[in-house]
Amino acid sequence: MNNFDSTTFGELYAQDYDALHNPGTTNAAVDFLWWLAANRKTLELAIGSGRVALPLSKLGLDIQGIDASPEMLALLHAKKGGPSIPVRVGDMADVKMDGTFGLVFLIFNTLFNLPSQEAQCRCFENAARHLDPGGCFLIETFVPDPTQFNGRQNLKTLRVDAKSVLIEATIHNPLEQTIDYQRILFSDKGMQLNPLPMRYAWPAEIDLMAKLAGLQLKERWGGWDRSPFTADSKTHISLYENQHPGLS
Repeated sequence: MNNFDSTTFGELYAQDYDALHNPGTTNAAVDFLWWLAANRKTLELAIGSGRVALPLSKLGLDIQGIDASPEMLALLHAKKGGPSIPVRVGDMADVKMDGTFGLVFLIFNTLFNLPSQEAQCRCFENAARHLDPGGCFLIETFVPDPTQFNGRQNLKTLRVDAKSVLIEATIHNPLEQTIDYQRILFSDKGMQLNPLPMRYAWPAEIDLMAKLAGLQLKERWGGWDRSPFTADSKTHISLYENQHPGLS
């Protein structure tokens, strides 16, 4: 999609982000990450409105964040405890924080918001740059499923109520590994378009990105419940360990 960059997401979605983008896994993700962090200093890439970072901070975790969207960070800062979390505005593939961390994480498919393989590789390099020796980088993404498309496209109804209808239209480009989403909300206020381009990657490709950044796959699960990852898994949570002191 033309003119969609790292700041566009917040401009389009921040107004009702928390209401419309709750995946229903927040408590499970917080419990998992609290266990994994083990009181190590932690960095969340694409911290957004603090859906996960705020509960972790309330539990006592030393957590910081990066996000490209001032609008999303305004949501974080408006919440109780939000202003106490150190954040930096910038592209998660490039921006640098001070110091290193025992855990860096990037969840809710946000790796795929980066528009190219090159940008996703830079994100892994940036994560590695911020890791302590032996520190870990965790990601959560969906497993691509080309069978959901008919003629490289799909249309489905996401929500219907007495006052609104939410429809999602998608176009799939298998050569570029991209999916262009358009969510269309019809309500008594009129019609609202919410586009979102994504560039997906298969788990094996993601493992190679990690390896190029000096990270080694340590563990992979099929969900926040630490279920085994299988050929039928719809998502994966992958943990990569830093194999060297860091990148310059």
